[in-house]
Amino acid sequence: MTSTAPPTTSEGRKAQPDHLGHVIFITAAAAMGGFLFGYDSSVINGAVEAIRGRYEVGSAGLAQVIAIALIGCAIGAATAGRIADRIGRIRVMQIAAALFTVSAVGSALPFALWDLAMWRVLGGIAIGMASVIGPAYIAEVAPPAYRGRLGSFQQAAIVIGIAISQLVNWGILNLAGGDQRGKLAGLEAWQWMLGVMVVPAVLYGLLSFAIPESPRFLISVGKTDKAKEVLAEVEGHGVNLDTRVAEIKEAMRREHKSSFKDLLGGKFGFLPIVWIGIGLSVFQQLVGINVAFYYSSTLWQSVGIDPSSSFFYSFTTSIINIIGTVIAMVFVDRIGRRPLALIGSAGMAVALALEAWAFASKTADGTLPTAQGTVALVAAHAFVLFFALSWGVVVWVFLGEMFPNKIRAAALGVAACAQWIANWAITASFPSLSDWNLSGTYVIYMIFALLSIPFVLKFVKETKGKALEEMG
Repeated sequence: MTSTAPPTTSEGRKAQPDHLGHVIFITAAAAMGGFLFGYDSSVINGAVEAIRGRYEVGSAGLAQVIAIALIGCAIGAATAGRIADRIGRIRVMQIAAALFTVSAVGSALPFALWDLAMWRVLGGIAIGMASVIGPAYIAEVAPPAYRGRLGSFQQAAIVIGIAISQLVNWGILNLAGGDQRGKLAGLEAWQWMLGVMVVPAVLYGLLSFAIPESPRFLISVGKTDKAKEVLAEVEGHGVNLDTRVAEIKEAMRREHKSSFKDLLGGKFGFLPIVWIGIGLSVFQQLVGINVAFYYSSTLWQSVGIDPSSSFFYSFTTSIINIIGTVIAMVFVDRIGRRPLALIGSAGMAVALALEAWAFASKTADGTLPTAQGTVALVAAHAFVLFFALSWGVVVWVFLGEMFPNKIRAAALGVAACAQWIANWAITASFPSLSDWNLSGTYVIYMIFALLSIPFVLKFVKETKGKALEEMG
């Protein structure tokens, strides 16, 4: 049997950490924020119809309660980085864990629709924080030789969180006899669905006390000796700690703190590369992907599928999402970002067209003929698969690579903000659009999938194999 020797430094020292298993534990603990990101984002899927019935709210009002969490997401994402630079990465994780916990309890025990919306905003702030602090912390503690693989834990945790939330929802629904408002220990089923998130939220908080602070943050606040202890813990005792600290200090000294002003100067305000980043972010959402994660149970019930089956299909869709994400992680460095994006756009357009055709056959009693129902289910799963193996992963890879060093941080922030806004627009508009014309709604999403093809071909350059310093 052959074996691969562990990577070494330029001086021949072993670069593999002495306790790689412990490093994996640290990374997995930080990625619990990603798990909660996915869980909290999609758990509402199981409660939509019950909330509509409980509070007798129309489609427009319901959409605002579902979508309002995204406002919190934008706030959390915009503030997490600066807070982390002041009080540390671990403290931000603990704040996010507390917000997740409070949001879960409040959402499970609301007095009225207004405070349910408030709890969802708090959960959204936690999601936004987790979306920023997890990847940043992992990048700062992961040994250089393993950074790429350990960095993928965050995305894997997000899609697993989505899947687990749908599995839990399905299990609770079955315990309640298939009724989303069925009683379980004095609470309605949908309340349990939203409240169960307390468990991973508390676990996230506890794990945050078991992992070390980022050595980069420790150095920034003058705790050099503590930073050396963490570096020895995660990179191995064979590493020259004084040299590593000096490297980190030099990298921090040379960093350019990009600002919003650096992004201006193009014909239409922003530099062209910034508009391309915004375009990628917006197209990722305008194809309607979050309808699959926020409203799929409602969607299937609207065409005559019973609640238990609709919840099960939401779960199987989330499993497809995991499979597609793994495919993207395997091929993104092999065949490139642009080819994957184009494959995904074409596949999504076909799948959305099939869904639009199937939903056009909705009968007066709100059901689909057997053939169209089968096509709709298969197409919905295919849509999620093509999204996950392409735009779900590729957009984030592009955004991390395509901007010049001087503007990377600020440009990423603007693109991410555009993504949250587009996400909100789709989430808030779907209930009213589906009341207007469900088939027509999917035609709109299909058009955006088609438009993304010429956008990629004309404006997006391949970044595979290029050093970040080459981007200009």
